[in-house]
Formats: sequence, C-alpha cells, structure tokens
Amino acid sequence: MAALKRKLAGQGETSGKRGLSGRHVPPEATGEDRAGNQFVEGSIVRIKMDNFLTYDSCEIHPGANLNMIVGANGTGKSSIVCAICLGLAGKTSFIGRGDKVGLYVKRGYSKGYIELEIYRRPRNLIVRREISVVNNQSVWQINGEHATQKMVEEQTSALNIQVGNLCQFLPQEKVGEFAKMSKIELLEATEKSVGPPEMYKFHSDLKNYREKEKELENTCKEKSAALEKMKQRNERHEQDVQRYYERQRHLDKIKMLERKRPWVEYEVARQEHEEVKRARDQLKQELKALREAQAPMTRKIQTVERQCREQEAKIKEKGSEIKNFTQECKQKQDSLERKDKEVEEVQQRLRMKKDEEIDRQKRISNTKKMIEDLQKELNTTRNYDHVQPEIDQISSALRRVQQDKGAVDSEKVELRREKENLEKEKKKVMVNIKRLEDMMHIKEENLRNRFRDTYNAVLWLRQNRNRFRGHIYEPIMLELNMKDSRNAKYIENHIPMNDLRAFVCVNMDDMGAFLSEVRDKQRLKVNAVCAPSISAAGRPPTRPIQELQMYGFVSYLRELIDAPEPVMSYLCEQYKVYDVPIGTARTKMMIEKVISETQLRQIYTGEERYSVKKSIYSNKVISSNTQLKDAKFLTVQVDVDERRRLEDLSKEVTSNLNAVESRIAEFSEKQRLLERKDNELRTKKKELLEMKSRRRQIEQKISTKNDSLKQMEMDTINIEEEERKANAKMKAIHNQKAKLVSELTQRIRTCLTLNMEKVGLVLENTSLTYQKNRLETEYKESAVEQKMKEQQYTELDEKKRRLLNMCKERMKAAREACDLDPNESDIPSELKTAFQSLPNSLDEIDASLNEERSRASCFTGLSSSVVDEYKRRKQEIESLSEELNRKKCELENYKLNISQEEYDKYGIRIRVKFRSSTQLHELTPHHQSGGERSVSTMLYLMALQELNRCPFRVVDEINQGMDPTNERRVFEMVVRTACKENTSQYFFITPKLLQNLTYSDNMTVLCVYNGPHMLPPGRWNLKAFLRRRRRVQVHN
Repeated sequence: MAALKRKLAGQGETSGKRGLSGRHVPPEATGEDRAGNQFVEGSIVRIKMDNFLTYDSCEIHPGANLNMIVGANGTGKSSIVCAICLGLAGKTSFIGRGDKVGLYVKRGYSKGYIELEIYRRPRNLIVRREISVVNNQSVWQINGEHATQKMVEEQTSALNIQVGNLCQFLPQEKVGEFAKMSKIELLEATEKSVGPPEMYKFHSDLKNYREKEKELENTCKEKSAALEKMKQRNERHEQDVQRYYERQRHLDKIKMLERKRPWVEYEVARQEHEEVKRARDQLKQELKALREAQAPMTRKIQTVERQCREQEAKIKEKGSEIKNFTQECKQKQDSLERKDKEVEEVQQRLRMKKDEEIDRQKRISNTKKMIEDLQKELNTTRNYDHVQPEIDQISSALRRVQQDKGAVDSEKVELRREKENLEKEKKKVMVNIKRLEDMMHIKEENLRNRFRDTYNAVLWLRQNRNRFRGHIYEPIMLELNMKDSRNAKYIENHIPMNDLRAFVCVNMDDMGAFLSEVRDKQRLKVNAVCAPSISAAGRPPTRPIQELQMYGFVSYLRELIDAPEPVMSYLCEQYKVYDVPIGTARTKMMIEKVISETQLRQIYTGEERYSVKKSIYSNKVISSNTQLKDAKFLTVQVDVDERRRLEDLSKEVTSNLNAVESRIAEFSEKQRLLERKDNELRTKKKELLEMKSRRRQIEQKISTKNDSLKQMEMDTINIEEEERKANAKMKAIHNQKAKLVSELTQRIRTCLTLNMEKVGLVLENTSLTYQKNRLETEYKESAVEQKMKEQQYTELDEKKRRLLNMCKERMKAAREACDLDPNESDIPSELKTAFQSLPNSLDEIDASLNEERSRASCFTGLSSSVVDEYKRRKQEIESLSEELNRKKCELENYKLNISQEEYDKYGIRIRVKFRSSTQLHELTPHHQSGGERSVSTMLYLMALQELNRCPFRVVDEINQGMDPTNERRVFEMVVRTACKENTSQYFFITPKLLQNLTYSDNMTVLCVYNGPHMLPPGRWNLKAFLRRRRRVQVHN
C-alpha cells in the first residue's frame, strides 16, 4: 500500500462522540501543501467548524490534490461538505438538507461558525460565517473585517468557485439529480466548470441575440398586422366622419332656430300685453259710472234700517213686561197647587187615625184569646222538678267526653304537625334527588349527541337486565362521578374515549352475550370490557402521596373520582389510576427534578401531561409532554354518596309518614265515637231541660200578654175630635185658595192687553222690513254687476301683470339664448341677418325644428369621439409606419451579423453502455440503475477533471450504489486523474473502501472517528501516539 498522508485536526466535542485522527500545521503562503504539491488559486487550505452540526470544534487542513474523507455513516463526513457550501455563500437548497441556516448549528447551542481559508495570491482569502439560531441570520467576515453575503459571493465568483454547479459540487442528497439534468442544463454546468469565464457569457449572448432576432421578427409581424388593421378601421370610419359633419350642419341650424324662437315668443307676448291693457282701461271707466249711480239707494236703505231698529226696541220692551206678568201668574198657580196638596195631607192623616184605631181593636181581641189559650195549657202542664238529678248526671258525663275529645284533638294536632314536617322533608329530599337526576340526564344527553349507538345500547340494557346473570354497568363516563368538576380534564386525557364509552361487565359470558346482541344483531358500534376477577380497586400506590407533596403533588387520579367497585377495579388495573399523581404549577417549575428523583411513569401538572420512559439499550430517561385538552363529558358532577343518602332518607321519611297517617286514622275514629256520644248526651239533656222549663215559660208568656193588653187599652184614639180638627184646617186652606185665584185672574187680563200692543208693533216692523228687503234686493243686483266688473278688472289687471312678467322673462331668455349682454338693447347685426332666412311664426319655427331634428336623429351612433378617434388613429398609422421601417432595418442587420442557429437548444447528451452486446443509450434517471448512474456520473466528472478550470471539486458518497468491480475501477481512475500535477483540488467522501486499492503519494486521507471513548481535543497528541507505537514495535 502506498504511503498515506493524514492531514488531520482535533475535534473538541465534550461528549467525545466525533473527531478527526490528527492535527496538521496549515500550509504557508508559498501555495504548497506539506507534500510539496502546488495549490490551484481558489483551493481550500483550511476548514474550521465550531458548534456546527455534529462538531463542537474542529479544524481541517486538506491537501492540494485528492482529499479522501473516510468514516462510518453518521460520523460527520457530510458535515464537512455542508461547511464548504455554506461557508462559501452557498444556499441551503444546494445541499438538500434543512431549508433554514439556523438548523445547521449544533443542537443545544444558539450560535456556531464556519471559517474557510482559500488560497489566493498574494494573500490567502479567509471567509468566516457566524450563524445565529434565534433570528436565523448570519454575520460575515472577510480577512477579519465585517462583510456582506454579496461581497463573499463576488470574491468566490472571481475565483471561479461554483458551489451551485453539480459538475463542481455534488453533495450526497444531489447525486441522483445529476442524471435528471437536461442536456441544456448539463451544457451550461459544463461550460461554467471547465470553460473560461467568457465562454458561458458568449453562449448566453448568442442565445440572447437569437431570441432578440425572433422577438424582432414577431414584432415586425405584429406591427404590420396592427398597421393593416388600423388602416382598414380608418377606411371604415371615414364615411362615419363625413356623416358626423353633415349631422353637425343640421345641429347648427337647430341651434339658430332655437335662438330665434324666444324672440318670436317675446313679440307674441308683447302684442297680447298691449291688447289686455286697453281692455282693462275701458272696464275701469265703466266701474266708475256704476259706483256713482249706487249712492241714493244706499241712503234710503240706511233710513229704513234705523226705523226697523226703533220698532224692534219697542217690541223687545213689551216682551219684557209680558214675561214679568207671566212669571207672576206662574207663581200664583204654584201656590194654588201647594194648597191642594195641604188639603190632601189633612185628609190622609185623618184616614190613618181611623185605620190605626181599627187595628188596635183587632190586636186587643187577639191578645185576650192568646191569654185564654196559655191559661188552659198552664192548667194541663205537670211539675218536672224530679228530673234535676238526672240532668246533673248527664252534665258530668258530658264533661268527661269533652276532656277525652280535647286529649284526642291535642294528639291529632301534634300528629298533623309531625306529618307536615315529614312531608316538607320528603319534598326537600325529592327536589335534591331530582336535581341529581337532572345532572345524570345531562350526562346521558352528552352521550346521545356524541355516541348515538352507545346511548341506544344503554336504553336497551335498562330494559333487558334480566337476561344476564351478573350486573352490567353502563358506560364508564356515566358511572364515573367527579368529586370536583375542575379535575375532569385529567380523567378525560388519561382514559381514552373508547374506554370512557365502554360498558363494564363482571362476567365474561355476559359480555359475550351483550356484544353479540348489540354488535351483531343491532349493528351498534359499542365497546365493552370485563372487570378483573380479583378486585384492584383498593390497590395501594407505590408511594404515599405525603412523600410526593414536596414536589407539589396533591392527589392520585383515583382520589378524584367515585365509581362502582368493578368499574374502579378496571381503571386501576388498566390505567393505574391509583398510581398517577396530580401536580400543580409548582410541579411544572421543578419538572426535571421530579422526573429524575421520583421515577414516576406518568405525571400531570396544571395544564400538561408528562410521560416518562427508560431506554432498554442506553438506560436513558426520555420524557415527553403534551398539552391537556379541555374536558367535554365529565364536567357534570353528581355526588353518588349524597344520592344514596338522599334515597335512604326518602325511604325512611316515607315509612315515618305512613306510620303517622295510620295513627291519625286511629285518633280520627276515636274522635268520631266521642262526637256521637256527646251528641246523644246533649240531646237527652236538652229534652229534660225543655220538660223542666215548659211551665215557667208559659207563666212568663201569660204575664207578658197581660201587660201588652193593658197598654193597648190605654192607647184609645177619639175619631170625632180628629175629624173636627181636620175640617177646620181644610176651611182655612180653601179661603187662601180663593184669594190666590182672584189675584191670578187680574194678572192674566193684564198679559192679554200687553200682547195685543206687541202684535201691533210687530205688524209695523214687518212692513218696514219688507220695504228694506226690496231696497236691498235692488242694491244687490246693482252690486253684483259692479262686483262682476271689478272681478273682470282684477283678472285683466292680473293678466296684464303676468304678460308683463312673461315679456321680461322671454326677453331675458332670448338674450340668454343668443348669449347677449343684459345691458345690450338691440340684436347684433349678424344675428339679424341669420334670422332673416328663418321663418317668422312659432308654428313655422316648430315645424322647421322638428324637420331638422328628425334629419339629425337619422345620424345615430355618431359622436365627436369618432372624429377624435379617426384623427388619433391617423397619427398612430404614421407613427407605426415609421417604427415598422426602423424595426425592419434592425432585423436585417441582425440577420447579416449572426447565423440562423437555435443556440438555446444546444446541449450535451451523455450516452453510455455497460455491456458490449447493448447499444449506447442516453443517461436518464429512469433507464439506468442507480449504480450505473453513479459510474456514469463519476466518469463524466473525471473526464472534466483535466479540463477543469474550477479550483476544487466535491463528490459525496457517489460510490454507494456501485458493485465492487466498478467501484475499484472508478477509485483507481479518481486517484490517477486527481493526483496528476497542475490539477485542481478534489474532495472524495466515502463511508467505506475496498481492500488492496491503489493509492498515490499526492493524495490526502482524512479519517473521521466517533464513539463514547474519544479523547477531548486538548489531550490529542499524534506525536506521542506514534512514539508509543514505535516502542511497542521495538519490544515486539
């Protein structure tokens, strides 16, 4: 094996995972590497990485020719390729890894940097790029001074470094894309890689010239077509322009007619105004004569009106006298009526005295008869004094019955009060039970809305429980009850929804029968589980909660819920709810300490769930956390213990209530018997008392009747005396009536005389009124004629005023129509001349206007824009003709200067064959296998190596898909080609090498190692290792 030159740098990863096998002093400015090989300008002299991908700190000094980087997969070979690309201002897309540059900083660090030293005369170029993770930004330096990415790109471009060219820089992720390049892309990449800088520029210029020639040809064709279209369009519009001008002539005549019309209207109005003025003046003279003839008639009417007023005053005075006498007559008549009523009252009182005496005699007779009857009854009635002892005996029995009734009533009152209290307590208990049932209904409604099949299975189970040997519990989400609804999120995040809606069976056979019914027959999507045969509900936690309180834990999951024993047993067995603690914000703050010290597998904090696992290979503890989802189903809280207590209390209250109602019924029956006995004793006592008191009652009645009889005999009325008094009163009243009749007669005669006088006055007033009406009629007839003439005069005056205003308005309108100054009195001479050729009457003007408008309306669809468009397009035609001639001259010049080639279709086709019996085929990403594409790519790159003008080339793991024979051949070709003198630098990255390969003294091998036992960079001493090796060889 040829001597291998290892130019290595130490690696400072504190964990000792990755590093390089040696350290090499950088080449001096002489431009030679340690073996004396000359660097090409633009070659990489040194690469330094700090906190970059897999490296903490690493510095590499590659050789001037072939640099082979060898190492196992994952050791960091491709990291060196990434450092070269990113350090020379390459884009992340060139590498094919992460799209953000911050992703290339080593995990756990906020910053990292890459530093590359490029050989350049007279002084090397040092480019440094510092990458920040926070803002995904980079800071650039060139030779220690601040720079921008554009400045770095300019420096690398000057050295012909093209990290974006697959012919120069082929990273591992882009190997397959080389074969996908089109022939045009391959030609461009090859020109950039091997040709002089101006080659690609010349090719691009040729393509641009050809494209410009095509553009000129297209432009000339387009402009010729546009010019022809514009000429045709103007020819079509030329007739429209002529029609537009003819229409304008008609519109001008219409305008002149419209100007003359207001002057003709003004003249018509002026003549009408003069006629109305003459008629008004004539009517004014007639009104004056009519007013002078009405004066004598007015004086006669006034005289008659004065006489009528005097007669009406006399009539009114007589009417007042008549009214006064009439009032006095009415008063006398009222007095007579009152005297008649007094006579009737005296007669009525006398009749009442007579009726009262007759009634007194009847009452005396009746009373005497009643006294005789009572005396007879008294004589026949016995003495009952011997019944008193029996009455006393009955009274004693009644008192005893009353005492017994009082005791019974008191007992019933107490029992009723106790019954009311029990009923109130029962009602209160039922309200609380109803409230708990409503909460259960809410939970069932949530189940129905989300899982309709499970809800239907619950309804079926409630109706068919007798079909199973053991008890089947309803879905866990219905059986579970949260002690505090705020903790529902822990249970819902810990127990999957499939189990929350699962039925819990205590018997495996019952579970099979249940699932067969609801799943197979009813086609319901239902889950069911079986509780453990040995209960796990009381299983203790691995550590008491008191030991975990120092970490902020307050409880285990099991203590947050209530559930039937089989359900709780299943949850403890399946989900270890007895051993999963619930923490607080304090737990989250010290979560790393909690995970490392408690060795808990699952932990809940206020808003997160932590799962802790331990690797079986490395014993490392791996934790993951997820955000807790809000609870949806278990937020309804039902206190099961409270519900059981209320149901027991309801049964107890119902039992006590039944006992009280039974006792009340017993006391009611006892009270009924005492009431009946009391009624019997009272009836018997009443009969005895009536027998004893009957004689005394009769004696009292006889005595009372005798007293009444004496009083009635004393109240005697003297009828004769009463009649005498009544006659005397009536005689006096009749005398008063006679006097009132005499006075009434006298006043009636006076009223008749006054009425006769009033009638004479009325007749005289009627004659005067007739005379007045006749005069007024004659006056009104004259006034009507005068009023009619006044109205005519007013109408004529108003018409004259309107006509005057109309003349002014029409004069103003005529001046405005002709655009005349208001102060200008005469029509301009040019308008007079124009008006002379036009009609002079309104009818003729209107007829002419209609005719001209009809002619103008025939020219439809025309506007001034047609003429403007015509003129504008005419100018455009001239301009376009000039531009077309200029473009044609330019096109002729292009055709004379370049040949008619399709330069944009030039390209390179790689044609290969791997067997002598086959034909050459073009290299495509589909025709050849992966290994064949790798060999073809490598051979093409090697063919370019001797022609290569780029300073270095990078190929990453291209030998991965090759068979050993092709791999060996390709390796030998790479060594032979890349190690020649005056060739550019070459980086060949591979994870493996075949045995007994051919090496060259001019190549450099960089070995990348990794492992848990790597030395820190400070302890790496290659010279000490070599001395120790030599001592071992000497001893051996």
